[in-house]
Amino acid sequence: MLLAPAAAQAQEQVLNLYSARHYQTDEALYSNFTKATGIRINRVDTDDAGLLARLKSEGSSSPADVILLVDAARLWQAEEDGLFQPIKSTLLEQRIPAQLHARNTAQGVSWFGLSTRARLVVYNKLTVKKDDVLNYQDLADPKNKGRVCTRSGSHPYNLSLFGALYEHMGAERTEQWLKGMVANMARAPKGGDTDQIKAVASGECGVALTNSYYLARMMRSDKPEDRAAVEKIGMVFPNQASWGTHLNIAGGAVAKYAKNRDNAIKFLEYLASPEAQIYFANGNNEWPAVSGVRASNPALEAMGQFKAETIPVSVVGANLPKVQQILDRVGYK
Repeated sequence: MLLAPAAAQAQEQVLNLYSARHYQTDEALYSNFTKATGIRINRVDTDDAGLLARLKSEGSSSPADVILLVDAARLWQAEEDGLFQPIKSTLLEQRIPAQLHARNTAQGVSWFGLSTRARLVVYNKLTVKKDDVLNYQDLADPKNKGRVCTRSGSHPYNLSLFGALYEHMGAERTEQWLKGMVANMARAPKGGDTDQIKAVASGECGVALTNSYYLARMMRSDKPEDRAAVEKIGMVFPNQASWGTHLNIAGGAVAKYAKNRDNAIKFLEYLASPEAQIYFANGNNEWPAVSGVRASNPALEAMGQFKAETIPVSVVGANLPKVQQILDRVGYK
């Protein structure tokens, strides 16, 4: 009689998820997966840095099956640190555009982008002309001296953008650009993207960089101060006449020591379904990664359509060590 519960427990289908995402809409996402498959999800929620530190500490004893991280820079670093295992999934490779996942090797693909966000330029409508900030390169132009604000240059959101610009412009032009940005700073880099938006609205800064979902969040906010700030700023999808706006990702991978590998692959494939893509993207005001899926989000719809760059995000990651060296040389803290 005592063996029955143990046997039932051994047969139970589970998935251990380490997630840097913690949005209410994701609850329905996970619940729907369990209803459809019978696989129960055990979840660890913390920030990206915390997850990566935990995985390194746990080593081969880690229970993690799936890892969800935010930003290509972090996914690339986790792959470099050997925290993922490559998988082969025809469904994922067909649904997720090739530029939004890690390089395909004989062993498979290490990680897949599951939603996308754009790196925008926001500007103060009273003090800055839109035509002065149409391209990322304009942030280094002397006409914008004393106007530019950003968060830390070494933050993954900026590192990924700089890695993309390195791919577009090469080492020498990227260094000149970053040196020009430092010369144009209104203040030393600090705070997060929301802080940059508010600093532009207050007039402390004329122009700043932000991920699109931070602006979308303020656009949808019920707080009067957020709505008032949004009224004072304009936004630009940069480089529409050239290579397009930098696109970053939130993505997922199978953990290196996954004990429930089949369930992990099944979960990632589920996240690429149209229904899940809408939940996943709307959870953080992002765009679905799967072509043809349209999330209903009034803030993103208000931003309009734009031309996105098409370079592989895995290439962006590979440029990061070189970018960090440039940041050290030009004094971009």
